[in-house]
Amino acid sequence: MVHFTLYSRSYCHLCDDMLEALQALSSEYPFTVETVDVDSDETLVAQFDERVPVLFARRGDASAVELCNYFLNEARTREFLSGAR
Repeated sequence: MVHFTLYSRSYCHLCDDMLEALQALSSEYPFTVETVDVDSDETLVAQFDERVPVLFARRGDASAVELCNYFLNEARTREFLSGAR
């Protein structure tokens, strides 16, 4: 099973757009999504701040990989979901 972590902000329209675009793929692929508000943790603000939204993906217990930021890279996301990574 693929799990996505979307680092975002509550007042970020790009974050909303990326989540919506990702969820549109759920009819084709099984996955879960966790949304993390970077403003809830100073370490996350320091790491991601102006880069949000940032999408990470992992399969099972494997390490997470960064797929994209600002906008959903649909081709790369589909590649990951299909198991090509």
